Amino acid sequence: MHEYALSQWILFFFIYSFIGWVWESCYVSLKKRQWVNRGFMHGPMLPLYGSGALVILVCTIGVRNSIPLVFVMGMIAATILEYCTGAVMERLFRVRYWDYSKVKFNINGYICPAASLCWGCFSVLLVRWIHVPIEYAVLRLPLLAAEGIGFVLTAAAAVDFTQAFNEAMDLKYILIHLEESRTEIRKLQEKLKVTAGEVKADCIRRVDQAAEKQRSRKAAYLEWLDMKREERRQLLEYLADRADTLLREEIPGRLLSVEQREELTQLRNTVENEMRKISGYTDQRWLHIASQLHRNPTAVSDKFKDAMDEIRKILDKKW
Repeated sequence: MHEYALSQWILFFFIYSFIGWVWESCYVSLKKRQWVNRGFMHGPMLPLYGSGALVILVCTIGVRNSIPLVFVMGMIAATILEYCTGAVMERLFRVRYWDYSKVKFNINGYICPAASLCWGCFSVLLVRWIHVPIEYAVLRLPLLAAEGIGFVLTAAAAVDFTQAFNEAMDLKYILIHLEESRTEIRKLQEKLKVTAGEVKADCIRRVDQAAEKQRSRKAAYLEWLDMKREERRQLLEYLADRADTLLREEIPGRLLSVEQREELTQLRNTVENEMRKISGYTDQRWLHIASQLHRNPTAVSDKFKDAMDEIRKILDKKW
């Protein structure tokens, strides 16, 4: 392999990033039956393929004449790169942008035997056939021209990457806060169930106390109370129903203690605050998220699975 200048390595990176983008976009578009601009970035490039190609070229320098060794060395190097890239991206953005978790013998969903074998085959094709004409074309460029083209492509890619990075961070922000809101609301719902039960018990206790007081004062009322048992049952059902709908209807003050009233007010305020937080997600953020997920339809998040599913349901209706 020829000893390349830095600008030539940069050109190789962008060329193979573009080839990878063409392959992935066509493959995913055929599966989805609609055009998908595949990749983390907006432009026609997939940096993983560009990086993978460079890693393969470097690691197979000493074994280019042996197809089996090229296959093995390229497969190992590219697989390690794919695993490290996937792990770093998920740790940074809380999203797995490709997912092999349903494939047998996968490792944390980042790599799998099938993908590694594909990398091995790509390594052989790259070293023995694909790289030959590309190398010839790049080496024919004057070094000054290669440096100029490399600089322009790097600047454009930097701008594209910055925008894509911000979109991914928006997605991470929405996932975290949506999951926090869902968790908080679930806690509030459980707490409200307990509070409703306490109010119901308090209502029953107060009616029983009132009835007992009437019995002790006037025994003659016992017969009257017997006759009114059905009315009392209906009253208790009414009070129970009121207690179960605390957040939707007003409850007479005499049925709630001061502590219960304060707790319900605090719970209501908390729910309203969570709803305001969710409604505060701007249209621009939703557009960023839609763009990011549209380009990466296989993206998943184990930690925020429910939130991710909810976002996809929302976007499916608008994107």
